[in-house]
Amino acid sequence: MTGWRDEARERAWRTYIEASVRLQTRLDECLQHDTGLSLIDYHVLLLLSEANDQRLRMGELAGRLVFSPSRLTYQVSSMEKRGLVLRERTPEDRRGTRAVLTAAGLHALRAAWPPHSRAIHDLFLDDLDDDEVECLGRIFSRVGARLGG
Repeated sequence: MTGWRDEARERAWRTYIEASVRLQTRLDECLQHDTGLSLIDYHVLLLLSEANDQRLRMGELAGRLVFSPSRLTYQVSSMEKRGLVLRERTPEDRRGTRAVLTAAGLHALRAAWPPHSRAIHDLFLDDLDDDEVECLGRIFSRVGARLGG
């Protein structure tokens, strides 16, 4: 295969991509089983809980999730029907829309944290030593910065 400097890099890439997809799938399955939330639901709730006034403009939320506007609209609509979030017009320009965390959404996030944290440790963190965790943090900080994250 052209473009690969060596087999070790290709093997590292393939191992990463396959393991990361499996990890996200398993975390999603565990979260849905334990709480009824998807991993995406959880991420939306987490981002909103950390935002000022627990509100984010839809465009900013889409950017943070790396979602298209239409995908975010679908996601937020689904969560709105379940009472986890609501949408409101932005008071500054009345054209923009913000996603807002509801009390039920905050409650769902807080209830989901213990089983989700357990799954993260069981499926990922407990197999790593402190140096490996530090190394992964450095690697993905650098990759995220390169990608504009």
